[in-house]
Amino acid sequence: MADTPVTGAEFKQQLREGQPKIGLFVNSHSPTVVEQLAHTGYDWLLIDTQHGPMNYEKLSAMIAGVSNGGAKSFVRVGGYDDRPGIQQSLDLGADGILVPYINTAEEARAAVSCALYPTAGTRSVYFPQRSMNKAGLLGYAGNWNKNAIVALQVETASCIENIEEIAAVPGVDMLFLGQNDLCMSMGLYEKYEFPHMYTSPELAEATNKLIAAAKKNNVALGVFLFGTARVQEFLDKGFPFISLGNDLHHILTQAGAHISAVEGMGWKRRPTALL
Repeated sequence: MADTPVTGAEFKQQLREGQPKIGLFVNSHSPTVVEQLAHTGYDWLLIDTQHGPMNYEKLSAMIAGVSNGGAKSFVRVGGYDDRPGIQQSLDLGADGILVPYINTAEEARAAVSCALYPTAGTRSVYFPQRSMNKAGLLGYAGNWNKNAIVALQVETASCIENIEEIAAVPGVDMLFLGQNDLCMSMGLYEKYEFPHMYTSPELAEATNKLIAAAKKNNVALGVFLFGTARVQEFLDKGFPFISLGNDLHHILTQAGAHISAVEGMGWKRRPTALL
């Protein structure tokens, strides 16, 4: 029997206490895939509308699939100024949002404002919506501001420069480290041969600055990883919210495992850059 889902407020408190929450980004626009993944036991799934081809109608079905599987649902929206994307994601029942490409505290405040109801924010109220089906208008809207999970992506040099001010913005629940884009923004792909930028002193210094700002403001930390090799390292650093890649990465790695198992049986795979 499935556990009773925790509220958003409980989920955030568990993160602040350091309880690991492992999940996955979803880039395929498939309600079937996301629902199956929600039943695997991941704590959360994030539907990535920034880099995935989902329209709002498809997003609606995908969020419903996550909910049916018992995981927490997040949506990565287009940016802090993507009010329609934030509104639709939350009205369709998402438990939280991830806002990419945050550079300043002003942008952070704009993102938070879109996600919270007045007077803390400027989210528009409308009924009925899937988000309100279980608790009703007053039950949902009246408790939303404490249950909302607002995560901001830390992926630019400017964000690191302003991280102390960004972390202090009221309503920011999580700072999510995107190492790939941060390395790009800091010029580390040009300076280092892959994959040494990920263990460079420059990235370590930026990460430590992020950790200090989050700890000072009681903000949770998250990170995107490809696979499981560095999970314990980031748990030890205080990142309880960890992605193990995305659904397409899972497909490729599992396909690669099957291919490797049969390549010595008189069959050889076609040349490809993906596996």
